[in-house]
Amino acid sequence: MPAGVCGCCGPLRPRYKRLVDNIFPEDPKDGLSKSDMEKLTFYAVSAPEKLDRIGAYLAERLSRDVLRHRYGNVVIAMEALDQLLMACHSQSIKPFVESFLHMVAKLLESGEPDLQVLGTNSFVKFANIEEATPSYHRRYDFFVSQFSAMCHSTHQDPETRTRIRVAGIKGLQGVVRKTVNDELQAIIWEPQHMDKLIPSMLFNMQESEDLDRAGHPSTPSVAGQDGEENPAALAESCFRELLGRAAYGNMNNAVRPVLVHLDNHQLWDPNEFAVSCFRIIMYSIQAQHSHHVIQQVLNHLDTNNKNTPRVRAGIVQVLLETVAIAAKGSVGPTVLEVFNTLLKHLRMSVDFELGEDSRRNSSTSASSGRGKESEERIVQNAIIQTIGFFGGNLPDYQRAEVMMFVMGKVPVYGTPCHTLDTVKIGHHGTKRIQTMLLSSLIMVTSGFKSKSMAAALPPPFLDPLFSISLMEDSELRQLVFEILHNIIDRHDNRAKLRGIRIIPNVAALKIKREKISKQDVAFMKKHGQQLYRHIYLGCKEEDNVHKNFELLFTTLAILTIELANEEVVIDLIRLSIALQDMVLANEENMPMLIRCGIMALVAAYLNFLSQMIANPPFCQLVSKVIELRSMEAAFLLPEHIFRDKCPLPESLDQEDRLLYFQTADMAECLAGPGYNAERLSIPYVPQVTDLDRLSRRKSFVDTISLQVDIVSNSLPDKSQLAEEITFETLKKAIDTTGLEEQEREKRRQVMEKFQKAPFEEIAAHCESKANMLHDRLAQIFELTIRPPPSPSGVVSISSGHTQHQSVPVYEMKFPDLCVY
Repeated sequence: MPAGVCGCCGPLRPRYKRLVDNIFPEDPKDGLSKSDMEKLTFYAVSAPEKLDRIGAYLAERLSRDVLRHRYGNVVIAMEALDQLLMACHSQSIKPFVESFLHMVAKLLESGEPDLQVLGTNSFVKFANIEEATPSYHRRYDFFVSQFSAMCHSTHQDPETRTRIRVAGIKGLQGVVRKTVNDELQAIIWEPQHMDKLIPSMLFNMQESEDLDRAGHPSTPSVAGQDGEENPAALAESCFRELLGRAAYGNMNNAVRPVLVHLDNHQLWDPNEFAVSCFRIIMYSIQAQHSHHVIQQVLNHLDTNNKNTPRVRAGIVQVLLETVAIAAKGSVGPTVLEVFNTLLKHLRMSVDFELGEDSRRNSSTSASSGRGKESEERIVQNAIIQTIGFFGGNLPDYQRAEVMMFVMGKVPVYGTPCHTLDTVKIGHHGTKRIQTMLLSSLIMVTSGFKSKSMAAALPPPFLDPLFSISLMEDSELRQLVFEILHNIIDRHDNRAKLRGIRIIPNVAALKIKREKISKQDVAFMKKHGQQLYRHIYLGCKEEDNVHKNFELLFTTLAILTIELANEEVVIDLIRLSIALQDMVLANEENMPMLIRCGIMALVAAYLNFLSQMIANPPFCQLVSKVIELRSMEAAFLLPEHIFRDKCPLPESLDQEDRLLYFQTADMAECLAGPGYNAERLSIPYVPQVTDLDRLSRRKSFVDTISLQVDIVSNSLPDKSQLAEEITFETLKKAIDTTGLEEQEREKRRQVMEKFQKAPFEEIAAHCESKANMLHDRLAQIFELTIRPPPSPSGVVSISSGHTQHQSVPVYEMKFPDLCVY
């Protein structure tokens, strides 16, 4: 009886269940029944309202088959689901999708690699379907977690491990494609999801690079597969796709997990993988979002400011890669912030290095200290390269701002320092910072082409730069002149002028030049004397070496090419004669090597100048002196004096006039149209300013005290100086102990008076001082301010009082132009 009842009720089952049951063959090896599947698909398309029931029933059967390990039926059920998804795109598909995702989740939870791969493939097919309307309640949190876990699979079999990881990456890619275009699924960009997505991709990308670095071949299963089945290549593709879809507000959430992953896996040292990651990021995101990435790296550098030097250097090198790519596009408002942060870390690196030096002197060994110092040098060099490369790739208008910004950070003696407190780090640390910042300025100014020198060398940039050129350090002076060459040499003639020498034929160098503009003429009238003065003072530095003289020669030659008109040519000749006279007079007892070097510099430059202005008599005059020197005084020529072990004379014979350039002879050669040769007879005397003197001091304390003394002590007039400068005055100036005691006693009495005296007495004292001030002001005003002449009255002074006598209007005389 029961069997008969079951047989009778069988045909009463719902049609969708019968259609679903018919697609499963008796033997799962036979696969999905195509004819029955076509019937089920036709029924689902004809009655879309039944889709949710079909999906629920398929999910029920699939769950039962998974539990009973009937994997053949599981494959058939998933194939049927895929075909139904592809065939049905109506509004009623959404309840069916819920059943579908439930079945995919079951497969992913099963732990069987084949089922996980099967579920992932079905999910990827679903992700490629574009739905007409967004889903209000669907969430993908489970799939993000599960696919991320699959990306980190540690299965013992390498082939199976690779299959699971590839499936996990494809699944994450499917989640990204399904969610990023759905405004209701913006939750995917939240940190809890990005912290799973990003590290999963980076893990697979990193493992491939680790294998390549170690020199181990990939597993046979990976090596034999194409790029899509390679976990590293697939992860990189997914990573690029995710970043390419990141919007303005999501960029920070996408970059932060990258930095955290690099920290957790200690990938900043070595940093090859970190650099490759940020290259991918910068080339994948939209150009207008570049400053977000740069800002994130800058913040991370600040966070790691106390980390090891190699980690900081790795972060700076990553920053170099990001700004190198961003500089080609839009970098937003972060330009100066990049430089400000880098300069701050440069100072911190110097502090760390000097701190290590002091600790090394007290406790540690020299070898470990040198290792620490070299590591800090790595950080400093990375910062300098970043500053120079970033500045060198900016547009000219931004580069000029950066030049001013960096120059403002260079500590210059005698001028206030903006951010770098050089008192704490001492002379050695200050010099280190100066050297590094000037080196970065060389890189920033390399290739800089400005139409006007006034725009390229404004006083706030030029003054501190020249102040450094007067310091007692040959290396700093060399850096200053190299910066000047980068800015002034607008036609790239330096390579042709390299090396100080007597050039036999300047025309063969094919020097490029243009006619000097009016703006540059005005610049030389305003700043020319400043240029000449610093060249003059820089020549007689006792620590000058061969390279200093080479740079001085190049500076004079570039000034002649770029900024010299007839007036400037005369000034440069006067400067050369003044240098020669300074060497012959030798009032400062300079070493013979420096004296001969200056003589060789003057000869090389006048030889160049005479050929540049194409004046045959002048050329003959210079050639005659050079020829005579080559025979009788070779140590006065650059080809000989700068050789090693060149014999030096004991003294220079001033009486042998033929060995030196004579002002009268040159004036006679230039006594033609265009040149004011009479000015050559006026000797050039450099105007040494207070700033020049202050620049040579090596201590900020000395500089500040000197400035305070100058301001606090008012200078007496000449008559007082003449009367007071006696032996007794000098003796009193030396013995100041009594004066100091008197000054202290006077201050003590004043303080005691204001503390103990009655209020009325203090008020009367202050009132008397105020009355004296008012009386003195009244006298000054009476002497300086006179009443204006009045046409209606005549001023007369009688008995000390001013009187006005009125004049009738008809008797007043007006100018003709005022009468009408």
